[in-house]
Amino acid sequence: MKKFIKCSFLYFLAAMAAGVFYREFTKFSGFEGNTVLADMHVHLMALGMLFFLLAAMLYKNLKLTGNKAFGRFFVIYNVGLPLLAVTMLTRGIVQVKGIELSRGMNGMLSGFAGISHILLLLALLFFFSALKQGVATEE
Repeated sequence: MKKFIKCSFLYFLAAMAAGVFYREFTKFSGFEGNTVLADMHVHLMALGMLFFLLAAMLYKNLKLTGNKAFGRFFVIYNVGLPLLAVTMLTRGIVQVKGIELSRGMNGMLSGFAGISHILLLLALLFFFSALKQGVATEE
């Protein structure tokens, strides 16, 4: 359970850093408009900090220690969410700086975003599988 609390705290720190970066970077760049950077803070707060606090409670209450599906969820989710954050950061910097990406570079960035979403989907399928197994042992 400690690793979930630590993970939640790390995502909290990342979310706070993302919020400060968004505010200061757009102000320093004189940017006024919509950018993906504004959403990065919320994504890390909800999908990182809050989700891992919830996962910690479910892990303890459903006695999911040693559950293979839960272990797979943890690893895959912690690859997918940082990848999502990095693609949002990259896309946001490109937007703020007004950089014109080539068609290939834009596609590559969109591809990484897609991969991160697929990883999160896969991780959440493992998460729900673990919860199903945990609830079944409770009954």
